[in-house]
Amino acid sequence: MLAAAAPQVDDDELQMKQYQRDYFDFLDDGKDQNIYFNKVTDMIQNNSKRLVVNLNDLRKTKPSRAISLMKNSSKEIISFQRALKEMVEQLDNEYGRTRDFYVGFEGSFGSKHVTPRSLNSRQLNNLICVEGIVTKCSLVRPKVTKSVHYCPATKKSMERQYTDLTSLEAYPSSAIYPTKDDEGNPLETEYGKCTYKNHQTITLQEMPEKAPAGQLPRSIDVVCDNDLVDKCKPGDRIQVIGTYRCLPSKQAGYSSCAFRTIIICNNIKCVNVDDNPTLSASDISKIKRFNKRTKGNIFDILARSLAPSIHGHEYIKKAVLCLLLGGVEKILENGTRLRGDINLMLIGDPSTAKSQMLRYVLHSAPRAIATTGRGTSGVGLTAAITTDQESGERRLEAGAMVLADRGIVCIDEFDKMSDIDRTAIHEVMEQGRVTISKAGIHAKLNARCSVLAAANPVYGRYDEYKNPMDNIGMQDSLLSRFDLLFVVLDVMDPDHDARIAEHVLRMHRYRHVNEQDGEPLRVETDVDTLATYADKEEEEEMEVYVKHDNLLHGRKSNTVKYCSLQFLRKYIHVAKSITPILTRDASECISNEYAKLRTSDNLGNKSKTLPITARALETLIRLATAHAKARMSKTVDQEDAEAAVELVNFAYFKEKLKKPKRKKAQEDDEDMESEDEDDPFRFDEKDRKRQRRASVSSDPPANTGDDVQMAEEEVPTDADASELSEEKFEDFKKFIMSIFSEAHGEQVPLDRILDEVNSSGSRSDPFDEDEVMTCIRRMMESNQLFLDETERVVYLI
Repeated sequence: MLAAAAPQVDDDELQMKQYQRDYFDFLDDGKDQNIYFNKVTDMIQNNSKRLVVNLNDLRKTKPSRAISLMKNSSKEIISFQRALKEMVEQLDNEYGRTRDFYVGFEGSFGSKHVTPRSLNSRQLNNLICVEGIVTKCSLVRPKVTKSVHYCPATKKSMERQYTDLTSLEAYPSSAIYPTKDDEGNPLETEYGKCTYKNHQTITLQEMPEKAPAGQLPRSIDVVCDNDLVDKCKPGDRIQVIGTYRCLPSKQAGYSSCAFRTIIICNNIKCVNVDDNPTLSASDISKIKRFNKRTKGNIFDILARSLAPSIHGHEYIKKAVLCLLLGGVEKILENGTRLRGDINLMLIGDPSTAKSQMLRYVLHSAPRAIATTGRGTSGVGLTAAITTDQESGERRLEAGAMVLADRGIVCIDEFDKMSDIDRTAIHEVMEQGRVTISKAGIHAKLNARCSVLAAANPVYGRYDEYKNPMDNIGMQDSLLSRFDLLFVVLDVMDPDHDARIAEHVLRMHRYRHVNEQDGEPLRVETDVDTLATYADKEEEEEMEVYVKHDNLLHGRKSNTVKYCSLQFLRKYIHVAKSITPILTRDASECISNEYAKLRTSDNLGNKSKTLPITARALETLIRLATAHAKARMSKTVDQEDAEAAVELVNFAYFKEKLKKPKRKKAQEDDEDMESEDEDDPFRFDEKDRKRQRRASVSSDPPANTGDDVQMAEEEVPTDADASELSEEKFEDFKKFIMSIFSEAHGEQVPLDRILDEVNSSGSRSDPFDEDEVMTCIRRMMESNQLFLDETERVVYLI
């Protein structure tokens, strides 16, 4: 039997030598284009040990070798590496004799370009390319490949080579480390002459946007040796080229039929295909033409084109557009990082399209990851230290925010998270990184992502009789890290409800042009390209505006247009690359507005959604920069600063800034109109002005002449209020509190107050009706009472 096996070994060696000659001829292309000859020369000059070969070049010159390499990669790679070493020794003998050299591959893989989900038994021992995202990285460990031993008794030295199942030879050597020679003499290890190699294991998981809905994402372990270790970190999206191999395991003296599979890597390429959409010359010209033609209202058109299936929410869509564009990240000379990511939070009643807004951002942003508050922990959002079940060593596992580096994290049901888990994302939201110091591991992972969160109020629905901070119920340290917080309310208004009902019914009647009855939804489980480089084929012609559809967009209007999603993605990608510079006019506008915000916060005369800190100043700068990016301007001008101020005032105080050059009557009419989003802050300056106007209009109709003058004198002024003594005003406040406590409620009729204010009879100076109304208005100005003139009811705030 041994004699019969010897010729087979010789045949394999002769066959591999033939392979080696073919690969040597491929590398020695001095008579042809001289490509790989120069690459080998550059490798020697750069003191490198790995040569990357394009499979397309191999197919042109050695097609038989390329086919055999894809099917039986182990033998072919060994022959290729021997040919490379032979060529290096001819070019530089000293450099080639003391080193081992390796070959990596790139190019088109065709059916061998797979994902962790589509790997199967047919690809075993094949050369494959796998796309995915790195979720785990083990520590880099040294692995001995050759040991040298010395025997003091015999004065002789001996060597031993070590291989395992992760080596290309796939013939594992004995794992017994020699301590005695054949005669029983003790051996000493010459550690300085032993050879080691770096060894690391990473886990590659299929990309979140490629995983089918309702199924767990698949993963595969990748073995990296030598110069391929530490080429990636958790959160990176990579392509791994290597040999797909199974590792038989033996338990209790026998091996089972189910083997563990791994990939023995020979090349790693970082991919950012999602972040870089292909832009043709016509796309650039259309973007420039769109920017010039719609110079005035370009920001409004882009914001309106976001989520057209969601009715209303004008300011929220503008804020989401700013989030997609982002500000400008700055790293100062002393190492301080000023983030450019914009964080946004939506809080309000159920059924107000908060989750739908998150879903739109999830599908339209180039890189976005969705999580929920109940199914997410603090370490799941940042990073975790886990223990490898096989080796028992510690591994670093990336969380959602690390995986979404340079992207967006959408967190739904944010209020359902515990305070401890919410505290874990403080560092990520401001510093843009995750610092791990546990289990003997000290690491910093990049998590430069924007956060878009949706939450419900503390009481399930928004309580209008409580201030916004009580409804939100979160720590100021967390809220201050959100640039904008919008309160979204379910308004009970017949006209508003009719518009929403019409919009929702149109959405349910809408069908895509190419959609057929009973057609199943397509599940995207394959990769985008079948090569290690982006596909540069021409795409379909990009349309700037979508064709109007009465069911999708409502009644046709000549002034309202919607941009297509394809154009919107490319426009945002181009706009994000612009770095606007802050001008002096914009700086003064932002500085003055920040001073006003701090002053109003100090006086406490307005209800607000967010604490006004120094971060609010950076918020104004980021929003103004994002608005300038939308205009594709190289400078942040005053109009950008004013747009940022308008967004901040609406998000903080639910106020709409008055437009210049308008009549006062038009402003009053616009203030009285109902909005898509109700006002949760009922007692601001506008409400007090309305109440004063209502009190004037509730008087009997005035005549001309002296009667008009008398009517004007009857209107209470600040001077009349100041004539009321403080002692009398304090007595009235005590009376009001007592009458509300007797009523056991928060509303009392005005007639009861007028009847009972002088019922005790103890005062020598009783209240008249004008003094009672003056006291009520003073308490209204301090947000203590509210008077409904129509119903003649006083409410306690």
